[in-house]
Amino acid sequence: MERVSEPDALTRWQRIALLVAGIVAAIALVLFLAAKIWTEYLWYGSLDHGDVYSKRLLTGAVLFAIAFVGAALVVGANLAVAFTMSPRVLQGRVQSPSGVSYGRLAVVGAPSGIVGFLAGMSALDQVDTVLAWLDGKAFGVADPYFGKDVAFYVFSLPFWQCLVGLVLAIVVVSAVATAVVHFVLGSAAQVTSKAKAARSSGQITPDLFSNPLSGGAQGHLSLLAALALIVYGIQLLLDRYEYSYTDNALFTGVAYTDDHSRITAKLVVAIICFICAAVFAANVKLRRWNIALSSVVLLIVSSLVVSGVYPSVVQRFSVKPDEPIVETPYIAEHIKATREAFGIDGVEITDYSAKTEATAGQLRADAEALPGIRLMDPEVIAPTFEQLQQVRGYYSFPSVLDVDRYTINGTTTDAIIAAREIDLAGVPDQSWTNIHTVYTHGYAMVAAYGNRRQPSGEPQWIVGDIPPKGELAEHQARIYFGESTTEFAIVGAPEGTAAVELDTPGGGDTGAETRNTYDGTGGVPVGGFFNRLLFAMRFTDMNMLLSDRVNDESVILYDRTPTQRVQKLAPWLTVDTNPFPAIVDSRVVWIVDGYTTSANYPNSQHVDLSEVINGASPQSVNYMRNSVKATVDALDGTVTLYAWDESDPVLATWMAVFPTLLTSRSEMSADLLNHMRYPQDIFRVQREVLGRYHTTNPDTWYQQSDLWRVPSDPRASSASVKEPPYYLSIKWPGDTAPIFSTTAVYVPSGRENLGAYLAVVADASHPDYGRLRVLKLSDTQQIAGPGQTFNAITTDQTVADKLLPYTKQGSAQAIYGNLLTLPLGGGLMYVEPIYTQRKNDTSSSSGSYPVLRFVVVRFGEHIGIGDTLQEALDMVFQGDSGAETGETDPSPATPTDPATPTDPADPADPGADPTDPTDPTDPGTNVPEPGSPQEAALALLAQAAQAFAAADAALARGDLGEYQIQVNLAKSLVEQAKAVLA
Repeated sequence: MERVSEPDALTRWQRIALLVAGIVAAIALVLFLAAKIWTEYLWYGSLDHGDVYSKRLLTGAVLFAIAFVGAALVVGANLAVAFTMSPRVLQGRVQSPSGVSYGRLAVVGAPSGIVGFLAGMSALDQVDTVLAWLDGKAFGVADPYFGKDVAFYVFSLPFWQCLVGLVLAIVVVSAVATAVVHFVLGSAAQVTSKAKAARSSGQITPDLFSNPLSGGAQGHLSLLAALALIVYGIQLLLDRYEYSYTDNALFTGVAYTDDHSRITAKLVVAIICFICAAVFAANVKLRRWNIALSSVVLLIVSSLVVSGVYPSVVQRFSVKPDEPIVETPYIAEHIKATREAFGIDGVEITDYSAKTEATAGQLRADAEALPGIRLMDPEVIAPTFEQLQQVRGYYSFPSVLDVDRYTINGTTTDAIIAAREIDLAGVPDQSWTNIHTVYTHGYAMVAAYGNRRQPSGEPQWIVGDIPPKGELAEHQARIYFGESTTEFAIVGAPEGTAAVELDTPGGGDTGAETRNTYDGTGGVPVGGFFNRLLFAMRFTDMNMLLSDRVNDESVILYDRTPTQRVQKLAPWLTVDTNPFPAIVDSRVVWIVDGYTTSANYPNSQHVDLSEVINGASPQSVNYMRNSVKATVDALDGTVTLYAWDESDPVLATWMAVFPTLLTSRSEMSADLLNHMRYPQDIFRVQREVLGRYHTTNPDTWYQQSDLWRVPSDPRASSASVKEPPYYLSIKWPGDTAPIFSTTAVYVPSGRENLGAYLAVVADASHPDYGRLRVLKLSDTQQIAGPGQTFNAITTDQTVADKLLPYTKQGSAQAIYGNLLTLPLGGGLMYVEPIYTQRKNDTSSSSGSYPVLRFVVVRFGEHIGIGDTLQEALDMVFQGDSGAETGETDPSPATPTDPATPTDPADPADPGADPTDPTDPTDPGTNVPEPGSPQEAALALLAQAAQAFAAADAALARGDLGEYQIQVNLAKSLVEQAKAVLA
């Protein structure tokens, strides 16, 4: 027996090692996949929606299996036939050039398995498409060109296109693979034998270069080509419907050229495909490749002419010369479909002749609306919340706060709100134990009045501190689920075990921090070794197996952000980018809006959400509904999806797919309903679309002669930043009371004056919720737009004089707040708060933060500035606006010791306001109720005298800074008195 050499032995062991490594890798892959699937099921089960995951998982498995088996069978059968047709000598074994032998199983099985796997993965991505197709509900609206219900385009067409595309890919791959096998196993042998005969005879015969394929191979490939052409023809027939939602040069949808050439061209080419398929089917017997290939050439040429040249000719010679005329009916259908798809078909547009002259008492009829004017800007005062309510460095607030409503002492008021969440970046010791078991949750909501401030300019708190104190009822304050909670947490412990979770930084018996053990119902148990192992694999974290903090009662909280939880539970929803917290029924919950969307609504204009909504992912849609409102409990993570708009066919479809997933809106508590609001994301989209589609006249739309444009935010450094929508309570002309609304303004295209004012009723408890209304300003009347108004405010001498004491020494800077626009006094009034902050020192570690100092009002060409909104309004309206703003806290303020001088070195510091309303010299608290302009002027002069007296007192103390501040204040009051009498 021949001895085996050492190199052969090494090769054998290497092969064994590779085999073992492959087996281990396969086992690891299966284990990790199993861990992912099982932990996902546990997550859904913790929300009592394991059936949702099971149905999606089962559907995906069935689709994968069908596609895998179907593709593998088709490819495998064709390869097996090709293998059988090969010369008998090659049917047993096939040898590679290296001498390694492979059997028929390798030739047939390997390609079939690969193609089947790829087909299965492709089908796996279509779970939602298939589920929606199976239970798709009719819209009850037919498109004007094909007569199909909208549901065909939204639910059915995507399914059929995916199916036909997958079948076509499988047939084409089968044909290519089969051709390769026929050539390699059969034809190569024939060519080789012919070449040998030619060499031996010394003659090159013509048949050496003839068709190398056998008769059987030619018939086989002809049949596959015929099948591919049939499937391709079916795909072309389906593609005709795509013109209903394809973007053309003018709009999305069917245009003249589509209707008169392109749609017909698809039909013609499809018929030619079927004719070519018949030719290839006949070629199974005829084997006349010149005819078969000629039919393919005919297909290509006819496709270029019919689908390319002919539509171009129609567009150039039939459309371009008379485009406004020939496209008119198509534009009309496009406008109608777009308005319906985005829910703006019911918008109410009213011509509005805005007053520009200000007279005394002009706001008396709108007195109820003034207390609803929000002075606190959620985009500006986040650092103020951070500094005054952060408590510890491991807590944080979002960079932009939210606006909500609360009923305080029987009165509903706009509030600026935020949740005090845990900020793991601020944890001193970043150990695994601290991150995942100690710093597990935030604590308490913070809310401030939207229209009030403290004498220092700081917000007046509705509720704040730890534990929470304020006007709101006692509630569960711990926040285990929030926008910043991105790490998993392991919580819970057996009864009697010492608590380890940091609860509050103070409040214990000795004033020390308190600890807590999670007592919520959320999370997935990880006490058992099996679950610990699975989660250790899922998160690739062995500490779960090693740490003593994981005990028999432990649960793991993960996927903890509100948007993540809603999106995961209902992936068919597009989730709003701005969830907000609210105290509802004594619990903190996150309110999340969900949208049903589609890009296939026939003849409706496509909109890219990322271009309209800040922070949105790129997504092109031409249908959008706010069909779902969701809540996520901050303690246990419970997700409740409320079917808000059950008239939406897309929502009805998914309710049929998952019957137990959604809850009727009728089950909302009254408290929760009071906090629901019209979401800004869909309002931004509707605002953008309405800018062009407010007109229903095709000619006006085509000429673009009445375009409205969303103005740039005048405070931003870039013109590309659009002015955001604003939540505030407004009194619409003709209404009897103010309503919580979302508002925005338009300017005409190419101009900066005000063109229109848009508002939607945002209070979900109001019977007119969702009502879109527009005040369209006269084209002959010039009303300043936001940019022009901001310019007028920043260049106004009175405003500059007011800010001078804070900026003259370079120690403070002015920060302009949201420029609100309100329909008041028969016109449109601008209100802008101005904050001050230590200059060039805005980091959170510096202790500097913005405080509200002044309020500016503009009505027509009249600009007023005051320490309060009331002062600014009275200044604009000749000393008497006719209404009270309600911005003053009814509780008396603690007077400031007049003997204590203020520090002029940092006028931006809280408490350093020389015109502190609690100071006896402050004119803001002693403004008499004027009955006439003369009385108002006398009151202003009296206040000026008080300021001069305060200046004298400061000079006597040697406080030159205070002296200059009071002198400037007195001069400003004198100028105001002059303006009142002018």
